[in-house]
Amino acid sequence: MPLTSHLRELRSRLLKAISAIAVTTIVAGLFYNQLVDFMLDPLPGCTISGTSSSTERCGIIATNGLLAPFTLALKVSITAGLIGASPVWLYQLWAFLAPGLRHTEKRYGLAFLATGIPLFLTGAAIAYAVLPTTARVLISFTPGKATNILPVDDFLDLATRMVVVFGLSFELPLILVMLNLAGAVSAKRMAGWWRNMVISITVFSAIATPSSDPLSMLALAGPITALYVAACAIAWVNDRRRARRRPAPLSPDEASPLLPRQPSSH
Repeated sequence: MPLTSHLRELRSRLLKAISAIAVTTIVAGLFYNQLVDFMLDPLPGCTISGTSSSTERCGIIATNGLLAPFTLALKVSITAGLIGASPVWLYQLWAFLAPGLRHTEKRYGLAFLATGIPLFLTGAAIAYAVLPTTARVLISFTPGKATNILPVDDFLDLATRMVVVFGLSFELPLILVMLNLAGAVSAKRMAGWWRNMVISITVFSAIATPSSDPLSMLALAGPITALYVAACAIAWVNDRRRARRRPAPLSPDEASPLLPRQPSSH
């Protein structure tokens, strides 16, 4: 295809992706209150007087400023629109790149998408599950004679960062498997990294989770470690399959086969 045809194809794919994002953003805006309530459920909120029905510490959930509710509505709607339209714009990206890929590259790319999206969603679900514990631990540091005012924007930014970090960290085993399929890393080498990998995953989990309790850290480190072990197992099976397809090496006393004689040019 000439360059102008590629540009027209890119414009068409972008228009379809943007249209899908716009539609899902509008639909998300209609359910803005339900989405915000869903995101704020992990927060231990209390009344304006600073009291709660339970004995745990709580915080006053508030917005700051006249335009803050409108800005919050836009942010939540656009974020939900991007997530809701992800199948459409991911497909448009794939449809634009697929004609330039080989058959094996298409197969690996589809496998990457089919596996990567569920892994990301699993990490995001775990992040949402540990948010209540994270919020309670962080609010517990509030002095006894003070009341914590919790801006909605700050909490949504924290929740978004945790969801993204948890989701992307779950892609690590998939990347290792893809490197093994490409022949860049062997299963033996991957298994030899286990000490450094366990330490690195633990340190990363401690930094990625803002709370100081070990439960949130283990909720991230445990599944990633298990996925790393699963990636090593998949790589080991792939290496065994690849080794069976290779021709057996010649013994020292065995002669190598003669190359076919090239026809004379005369």
